[in-house]
Amino acid sequence: MNRVVLTTSLLEREAIRYTPAGIPILGLKLSHHSVQREAGIERTVEMDIAAVAADRVALAIDKLALGSLLKASGFLAPRRRASRTLVLHLTEFELIEHISKD
Repeated sequence: MNRVVLTTSLLEREAIRYTPAGIPILGLKLSHHSVQREAGIERTVEMDIAAVAADRVALAIDKLALGSLLKASGFLAPRRRASRTLVLHLTEFELIEHISKD
């Protein structure tokens, strides 16, 4: 199974682009901060995550202000066919806290 669910904030957003089939694609950078328990010890986890959203998810995220807090769900896949770098492909999200765009 390849399923990822993270609480993230919207750190960066590229301009929407369209595939030859007309599907909107949005490149993103998300930020995650949490405390996890590993081997009985609390560990602070802070990371930025490259992500991509398509279709309705891309259009909805494009309307959000940077800094908005999201519960992001999706799967991991290579950035390109021969790449070893992973990208989170968002298939859905839940808005936890909206930051005003103004």
